[in-house]
Amino acid sequence: MPQTPPRAAREIRLAEVPSGLPGPEHLTVAEVPLPVPGAGEVLVRNRWFQVFPSLRTLIAGGVPGTPFPPLRPGDTLFGPAVGEVVTAPFGKGTDDSGLRPGDLVAHFRGWREYAVVPMSAPLGDALPDPAAHLASGATAYAALTRIARLCAGETVLVTGGAGGVGSLAGQIARLLRAGRVIGTTGSPAKAERMIAELGYDAVVLRDGSPIGGRLAEAAPDGVDVVVDTVGGEQLQAAAAAARPGARLVVVGTLATQLSAASGGTTAPVELDAFQLIAKNITLRGFTGVDDEIHAEWTERFGAWLRSGAIAFPHTRIAGIENAPRALRELFEGRHVGTVVIELCSS
Repeated sequence: MPQTPPRAAREIRLAEVPSGLPGPEHLTVAEVPLPVPGAGEVLVRNRWFQVFPSLRTLIAGGVPGTPFPPLRPGDTLFGPAVGEVVTAPFGKGTDDSGLRPGDLVAHFRGWREYAVVPMSAPLGDALPDPAAHLASGATAYAALTRIARLCAGETVLVTGGAGGVGSLAGQIARLLRAGRVIGTTGSPAKAERMIAELGYDAVVLRDGSPIGGRLAEAAPDGVDVVVDTVGGEQLQAAAAAARPGARLVVVGTLATQLSAASGGTTAPVELDAFQLIAKNITLRGFTGVDDEIHAEWTERFGAWLRSGAIAFPHTRIAGIENAPRALRELFEGRHVGTVVIELCSS
């Protein structure tokens, strides 16, 4: 029997803009009236939402030209989420959304218990775990298959190999028949998991000294494909280690987003243009996944999950009230893979 929605619900708002990394002291849990859907919208009760590092940039003021607006004090945070439909129009001919109460939908209004979102197709059973729709694997998959066009036998480097993108990029590269997969991380414990569970042949540890020499030891013949989630010195080292014809795909800027000393909205890197020219290196940024690639990824991800060929590395933290703490833990690098807030389903 369908439950009657409450009259109020909780959401996480930005209380103030920090001078460094945001934490629980900069956020507040607010109780607000339940939102009311309008034409073409449905009310959903969020079941899971993702905690992601780009919130640092949005809280710091955003970057012009990127698809998401900056967050101001008083704004509710947002991000990838999976919600259960509570109310939806149906039985009205052309107004029928195809959604029914209980269906799960993906949307971008996380960080709240209830949300009003545009009508969309239900998720169905494409993935065995609905929370896996919050995985960042589509970015890694598109970078490897569409941008870098990885060939069998090539050497792949993934910077930030234990993060949300990196923890899947190594596994995907292995399934796409890369010859050697190398990752970077700052944690010996994460390095062990990357080799044991996440498809990596070798891991280069950051220890405060220049990383280029250790990367050269791990990839003495150079690298063919780079999926860079970090930027900074690691992108410099990747370009220096690139083989002729290498393809470098930049998908993140964790070096600045996770640094308290950085403003969070710029990510300068100094590269040797002579090397880019001499080696015929392709360097490309990548921000979005189109519907076709997303559908292809979801189909393959579901099959790989069911066969056990791939894992979805993630940490689930229960309760919206713990989301501010989870954001701080993300910046502190405490977790492997994706950080997911799980809301009560009862």
